[in-house]
Amino acid sequence: MIKFVTDSTAYLPEETVHKHDIRVVPLYVHFGETAFREGVDLSNGEFFDRLKAAPVLPTTSQPSAGEFREVFQELAGQGHEIVTLTISSKLSGTWNSAMAAKEMLPNVGISVVDSLSTSVGLQLMLEDALSAAAQGATRPEIEDLIEQIKSKIKVLFVVDTLEYLAKGGRIGNAKAFLGTLLKVKPILVLQEGVIEPCEQVRSKRKALLRMLDLVEEHLGNQAPQARVAITNALVSEEAQSLAQELAERLSCSEPLIADIGPVIGTHTGPGVIGVASYA
Repeated sequence: MIKFVTDSTAYLPEETVHKHDIRVVPLYVHFGETAFREGVDLSNGEFFDRLKAAPVLPTTSQPSAGEFREVFQELAGQGHEIVTLTISSKLSGTWNSAMAAKEMLPNVGISVVDSLSTSVGLQLMLEDALSAAAQGATRPEIEDLIEQIKSKIKVLFVVDTLEYLAKGGRIGNAKAFLGTLLKVKPILVLQEGVIEPCEQVRSKRKALLRMLDLVEEHLGNQAPQARVAITNALVSEEAQSLAQELAERLSCSEPLIADIGPVIGTHTGPGVIGVASYA
């Protein structure tokens, strides 16, 4: 049987984790000398309260190879093959840790796939991979499926400020937007695993509407069959409104909505809202 391993930045619903026995290896958030395991030691609410009050921006770090090896050994001991899907290797060292763990276990059937994404982009890939496994797909076939999705998926997001991305060193080429007027809201895209600038719009509401235009353009006439998901940090009402607007525009079922947790929240800050889509 194939079992799935991912990292905590997928922000999977608890019911999905339990139903499919998915192993989630947590990343870490560090406030000063204190380290918290994402999704284990620190809730989203507690994190954002700390973030707002922190005099210095927290840092994040990947799990160790040993943490992945422990999970792999347990699943292999139960006779399973393993598919591991991680946050983009260009945003975190998590994929490197998982690959190092795989190399420690050369006789175990393990696939380690770099999603080149995170959050709901990673979540959508996992959901389709789970469906394929349930229909009898082999480990190589699941790897191929994920690679196909990677070539089609687009992740767009709007942040309230670029401050967190800049301080956390994850801003990529979006640094071109730094120094713009405070009232300008940037639309960013996660492209080939890296954050890139997309457009600048004068107000968050206009930025969100423009993001919907870009999603619609990306999906084209395949929109009704598209897989769409929305992520947000502390703006659930905005996310719900955006989901309804997307469903109406695309003539598709209402997108799933997920919350951003501590690791991604460290770099985006509160108020971020994003959309992952592919068809």
